Amino acid sequence: MFVTRRSGSEVLIVHRSPEQGGYWHVVAGGVEPGEAVEEAAGRELLEETGLISEAMATVNVMYAYSLSEEPADRQSLYDPSIAEVEVNCFHVSAPDDWEPSLDWEHDGHRWCEPGEACAALRWPDTAEALRKLLMLDAK
Repeated sequence: MFVTRRSGSEVLIVHRSPEQGGYWHVVAGGVEPGEAVEEAAGRELLEETGLISEAMATVNVMYAYSLSEEPADRQSLYDPSIAEVEVNCFHVSAPDDWEPSLDWEHDGHRWCEPGEACAALRWPDTAEALRKLLMLDAK
């Protein structure tokens, strides 16, 4: 989930707590049984930041990563036959003065200009998806 404000000039990145890996990322999470992808995105946004958004846009950017990149406890949440996790990207514009209320998974956040956000993100695929999003939104 890419969260921007100030007409896309600022991108929210959140810092995963040390117990969760200790890296900069965007709002992210999994789909629970019986939940639609869009519902999961809204739920994760609310749980991780406190933001409720009725205007969440599906972004035509998707990628996959190897499940082997996840810690063993996260891998165990998936069916053993799954080797890759597909990532669906969403975008929401937050109010210009809004600040997140972080959950237990995170210990910090920053608002960054887009290039700085891309450079800070741990996963190159996430940074590339953000770049594509910003190009798509500029059209």
